[in-house]
Amino acid sequence: MSIASSALEAALAWWRRLQPDPPQRPGDRAALARLRRADLLGAMDDPATFALFRALGHRRPDDLPATALCAAVLAMVRNDAPTIHPARALGQPPGEPDGRATMSALRFRRLIEASVLEDRLTQLRRAVALADRTMQVRELAAACLDWSEKRRRHWIFEYHGAGYAAPPETASLAEDISA
Repeated sequence: MSIASSALEAALAWWRRLQPDPPQRPGDRAALARLRRADLLGAMDDPATFALFRALGHRRPDDLPATALCAAVLAMVRNDAPTIHPARALGQPPGEPDGRATMSALRFRRLIEASVLEDRLTQLRRAVALADRTMQVRELAAACLDWSEKRRRHWIFEYHGAGYAAPPETASLAEDISA
């Protein structure tokens, strides 16, 4: 599945609508709390997930589990870090060759190997928590919606601080979304 840039913008807009920003908007604290506690089935049954489902332009019932994963993971994020790839945020701090990675190599491997949606939900939630709930929302949404071999390979390069050498990441910038 290729993820359109417009779909990732829609996921970002959905996430922003839920975030409380007291002077401007109340957000939806209840939806965030429900999604943070929900398992995959509970997230699939949440009205906020269906708002994301519609925002992404999904039409097929088969798209609901990945959308629920996306909603439940994005609900964990408090702050968007638009310039830092999520895997880079989990790796060794830049410029510190002997620095300790935010997420251990073993946990990162579990994340990369997570192919079952429930496992990916657990691993991605853990990753967000380890990154102090600050991650790039667009790439995190793309990873939830399309956990392809190419995307996982790119995450590995980013985790090790070698994103510049990674093969081009076309899935997150593709022209259209599979329907």
